[in-house]
Amino acid sequence: MNNNENVLLRMEGIVKEFPGVKALDGVNLTVKAGTVHALMGENGAGKSTLMKCLFGVYTKDAGHIYLDGREVNFKNSKEALENGVAMVHQELNQALKRNVMDNMWLGRFPRTGPFTSEKKMYDATMKVFDELGVHVNPKTIMSTMPVSQRQMVEIAKAVSYNSKVIVFDEPTSSLTENEVEHLFQIINMLRDRGCGIIYISHKMAEIKRISDEITIMRDGQWIATEKADDLEMSDIIRLMVGRELTNQFPPKTNTPGETFLKVENLSGMYNHVRDVSFEARRGEVLGLAGLDSSGRTEVLESIFGIRTRKSGTITLAGKPCRNRSSGESIKNGFALLTEERRATGIFGVRNIRENTIISSLKRHKKFGPLLSEKSQREDTQYYIDAMRTKTPNQETQIRSLSGGNQQKVIIGRWLLTEPDVLLLDEPTRGIDVGAKYEIYQLIQNLALQGKTVIMVSSEMPELLGTCDRILVMSGGRLAGEVDAKNTTQEEIMTLAAKFA
Repeated sequence: MNNNENVLLRMEGIVKEFPGVKALDGVNLTVKAGTVHALMGENGAGKSTLMKCLFGVYTKDAGHIYLDGREVNFKNSKEALENGVAMVHQELNQALKRNVMDNMWLGRFPRTGPFTSEKKMYDATMKVFDELGVHVNPKTIMSTMPVSQRQMVEIAKAVSYNSKVIVFDEPTSSLTENEVEHLFQIINMLRDRGCGIIYISHKMAEIKRISDEITIMRDGQWIATEKADDLEMSDIIRLMVGRELTNQFPPKTNTPGETFLKVENLSGMYNHVRDVSFEARRGEVLGLAGLDSSGRTEVLESIFGIRTRKSGTITLAGKPCRNRSSGESIKNGFALLTEERRATGIFGVRNIRENTIISSLKRHKKFGPLLSEKSQREDTQYYIDAMRTKTPNQETQIRSLSGGNQQKVIIGRWLLTEPDVLLLDEPTRGIDVGAKYEIYQLIQNLALQGKTVIMVSSEMPELLGTCDRILVMSGGRLAGEVDAKNTTQEEIMTLAAKFA
């Protein structure tokens, strides 16, 4: 690996305060040219806040930032990009109704005279895609592509600025194994060019594999910077959480009971899910595995009524459920935690209380259309405490919380509807190791209460550690079922490739 001592970026004594919370408290970060520098810490540790101070999204309250030895203070992301600092955000923020090349060159369209040149834009996009090995048609509308392809477009856009420093915030959270390999090839190519890469991820194996150096943050403070080769995974976890974390998963103490949910011959109208049948029991955690585009998410969304079913029946406790809409599904005792928090989970400009009670307004009716402020506050506070959500107060806008804390608010929202069946799509995506354990514990507690939990995850160890049984999807069909106690990752992967 290139250990060139040439310092590209230096952040010194960075302080950032929000009302009621000190998000950054004198943080230092030094990134050398031609290296990959991992930035690690639990959700709420301040990683994204630090990067937003670099990128001009937030104004720092104190400290200095030097780029190539020159002090900089970017007022906005446009200024940062023009000076060679790019960021690939975890939560994609794209113009979904526009095509790929519009998104690539937004704000800097190539021109012929006074007019935007579609040809120049197409050619420039293809040049970047060819260089990176990205196989996407520049004229494709963004909303028609899977999250993984949209992520690759975002990475290509960052590269197109000829950036000196590129920040990757949880870049693999929605990528398949093959796409992760492709991303690592791109990162290695950028490192060889002399770029400084800042890599934020909770996936330990990735960090050890891709990084030259690792900086660890905790509670808004710098804790340590070490060479990646000098840190074991146990060291990283101990520095991140401030304690030893011996067990990754809580013990399974639930005992599944009688069959509670039956799904028979489920096929999608506008997706490739076909003829999926399975049963789930009371007090059971049922996993749904499969490769990207295997139909896992579509199965959950079809059950919940936000995707149109072509055929199929759903039976709960022996009674048919039509579930033609999300409202009807909630009434029938179903809840769905979606994969993409920002796009389909949170109401970003609303506060935590509003985000918590939005699906259970009937609980808070006082008289007529009026809602009880007192009961809203009590329910919201109960789940802030129960989920150990880090927030100054209930009035805080949810978008200002870290990803893991946003996830906790959404889970609290659904638990308030008192569902019998919880459908969880990537419940720990982009969440740190400490918060993951809390969510696994919560899932286990729900199963102990007799709830039925169906959980989609791309992380095989998570499914094996959390679930009782695992259904494996492949090419829109159910490829098989395995017992989590007696299966292997190899068996699951073999089934996942069956119809792919």
